[in-house]
Amino acid sequence: MNSEDGIINFYSENDFNLENTDLYKNWLLRVISSEEKRLGEISYIFCDDEYLLDINQRFLDHDSYTDIISFDDSMGNLLNGDIYISTERVKENAAEFNEDFDTELKRVIVHGILHYCGYKDKSEEDAALMRRKESEKIKLFHVEQF
Repeated sequence: MNSEDGIINFYSENDFNLENTDLYKNWLLRVISSEEKRLGEISYIFCDDEYLLDINQRFLDHDSYTDIISFDDSMGNLLNGDIYISTERVKENAAEFNEDFDTELKRVIVHGILHYCGYKDKSEEDAALMRRKESEKIKLFHVEQF
């Protein structure tokens, strides 16, 4: 499976700057391949709480803060979509769960991809599986490919 034909974009609507984007892109390609999916075009948009709250209110009719909203345009095994991440919320969640920011950010980044792969998180059972998958995929971040 060749996931390299697609595109992963990183944009920022706040002052957050994701460093080492190539490391993240390579990791996400491994995650996508490990789920036997293919990469179309996925855009990550980093923003603040208010930006994401506005999207939540306008498009999802939810009046609450969240760490991630993903708009899935995938077709079959070809993953496409926009993933909005509040870096403010990630920072707060990291502190709340006694996790470092980078690990919590990876968890949220991969969470969106896992949704595109078909994983849900509404029920307790689905959320537990999603959490296990997130942890499994985070371990792929430092795997060297030869």
